[in-house]
Amino acid sequence: MQARERDVAGTQATSVSLFRSVATTLAGKSLAIVGASERARWPSEIFRNLREFGYPGQIALVNPRQKEVFGQRCFPSLRDLPEPVDHALVIVPAPAVADVLTAAEERGVGSATVYASMLGDGDAPESKARGTWLEQFTAKSRLRVAGPNCMGAYSYRERLFGYPNTDLCRLAPGSVACIFQSGGLLQFWMKAAAERGLRYSYCITSGNEPDLGLADYLNFVVDDPHTRQIVLFVEGIRRPQAFMHAAGRALALGKPILAIKTGATVQSQAASQSHTGAIAGDYAAYLAMCERYGIVNHRSLDDLIETALAFEGGRSPKGPRIGFVTNSGATVDLLYDYAEAEGATIPDFTEETKAALLPLMQAGITPRNPLDVGIPSTLEVAAKQCESAARDPNIDMVAWTSPMPRTGEPWGDAAALRQLLDKTDKPIVAFGRVIQQLSDEQLALHKAAGFPFLQGIEPTIRALGGLWFHAARRGRLPATPAPAPPSDVSPATLQATLARYGIALPESEAVANAFEAANAAERIGFPVALKIRSRDILHKTEVGGVALDLQNGDAVKAAAEELTASIRAAQPSVRIDGFLVQEMVDGVEAIVGGRSDPFYGPLLLIGSGGVLVELVNDAALRLLPVCPEEVAAMIDDLRLARRLSGFRGGLAADRAALEAAALALGRFFLDHRARVKEIEINPLIVRSIDGSPRAAGPDPAKPGVGAIAVDVRVLWQEGVKEA
Repeated sequence: MQARERDVAGTQATSVSLFRSVATTLAGKSLAIVGASERARWPSEIFRNLREFGYPGQIALVNPRQKEVFGQRCFPSLRDLPEPVDHALVIVPAPAVADVLTAAEERGVGSATVYASMLGDGDAPESKARGTWLEQFTAKSRLRVAGPNCMGAYSYRERLFGYPNTDLCRLAPGSVACIFQSGGLLQFWMKAAAERGLRYSYCITSGNEPDLGLADYLNFVVDDPHTRQIVLFVEGIRRPQAFMHAAGRALALGKPILAIKTGATVQSQAASQSHTGAIAGDYAAYLAMCERYGIVNHRSLDDLIETALAFEGGRSPKGPRIGFVTNSGATVDLLYDYAEAEGATIPDFTEETKAALLPLMQAGITPRNPLDVGIPSTLEVAAKQCESAARDPNIDMVAWTSPMPRTGEPWGDAAALRQLLDKTDKPIVAFGRVIQQLSDEQLALHKAAGFPFLQGIEPTIRALGGLWFHAARRGRLPATPAPAPPSDVSPATLQATLARYGIALPESEAVANAFEAANAAERIGFPVALKIRSRDILHKTEVGGVALDLQNGDAVKAAAEELTASIRAAQPSVRIDGFLVQEMVDGVEAIVGGRSDPFYGPLLLIGSGGVLVELVNDAALRLLPVCPEEVAAMIDDLRLARRLSGFRGGLAADRAALEAAALALGRFFLDHRARVKEIEINPLIVRSIDGSPRAAGPDPAKPGVGAIAVDVRVLWQEGVKEA
């Protein structure tokens, strides 16, 4: 308990130093609207919404051109307010923002939301200049600034509605917090999700974020007792360390974070940077961060709705296995196809479950998972079918294909569905096979049932996958790397250092010429590989700098001469330092590597290796440090796993050695990243397990000997001599 208390205290201290307070922005007890007007849509709509929907605090109006707005006195400037306010809604053109913020700081205003664009976004010189001023101002000011280039926020329990959309103010408070880096997109997603039943605690647009940003809002809603899940639309994460700290707290508390991020393509990255000044960062590294912190990433806004609805059920599965109850053979076929594509698990029911289901089904149909019950029956029978599936020990979640009643059609008592929830603690969802407009009767049925109703087969499978993705990581405290320690590794000591970490290297000799290469090959034993040595060549195979399976000394000499001649012809100025003679190693080609991402930190890569590594595109990326279980899971996610197990009658390869080598490389990179910018072993040959001494390696008990680092490429940090 004492250790736990120290951990909590340390977390609280870290939170104070990492985050900026958004309390007055989202829960201010008094407001000012700067740019107040009865004619301009945004300030007039925001003022009416605050009054109509019950904001309890004082609202001061500011406009130097108006004496009175909506029958209320209007002040020329924030400097003229009789009392400072908690928060100012600054709805003025970009050129006027600097004076307003300066006045806010002088008057003691707590925070301000700036709506205007052209304050750092886009390429216009005047926008860049204003953005620079704003960054410098917020860096030294105690005034906290939300935006610019945003549309404000909704704080539902505080009734603080600073977003210019009246319809969404009518919603009752709920448990979903939304943080969008797109102002306009938020309202459309909120409306669509609200029509399906979602309700919100806070909905925030963050804009360009020179001051208050995604991490600060995330930290705030993680602490909010009314918020049960958090939805993010991300263009760029400007303060990744703070963001990850807040995400780690959410994971420890069991609050799911659902996200969609732009920047998966070069064009999207460029658009994000132009739009808000956000630098998207490496998308694969972002996904690795999501994996570490249990953030459920999404492909589409529609998927985001379905997964959020699934999480509203409030239940976490204990495993990934789904039991489907449907009434169509074609739906069963689609479920198999989509489940395989999405990596979902559909085990068969136990014999006991099948026996329990038989009386509840159309005669002549054999019960199996996915279950085709035949002609749909009443809600009471459907509830019993789902109950039988939920009782099965092979099943962790149940998904029922729910045919929606037509308007006015009798359908039975939804109480049977609600009672189903009392008979199991497993997640249960209903889903429609296609996306459709729901009637009031259908929505009422959903609400009465008490569990989520989703739309679309594929989105449902992905939503259930999201439940398990979060549940498998829920409550854990993500590991973070220690600061990079001092390192003395150099090109001269690299191989010896790798060997100390347990990374096995092939027998090899560096030589100066063809004659020495032939002699070295005799000592190593044939067959051998011959590689060019040059500080100017990064990928030897791309320039024809490798010869394989050389059977005798004459072949080695001839290959050395051919390699030299072909490279000289293609690149006359290249420096050739000699050759590397290596023993030939057979097995499955893998790649392992380490690099540091400027946003998220050190990363480990594992994948299928060889010269076609980029074309094959079979790789997994994780934040370092990693544990053995994470490395095993990385390999499980790859097509490489099938090759290691003896694909199409081949010999099984030493997967344990690959796992050990990957762990060793991860430790090496963490310890030496002060000098090593990037390291890649490609190929790492994973030898076959056939019992022969050569395949098993010289010392089978030593970690990594069954996986041989045939080619090691290093990019050194600036200042490290590579020669």
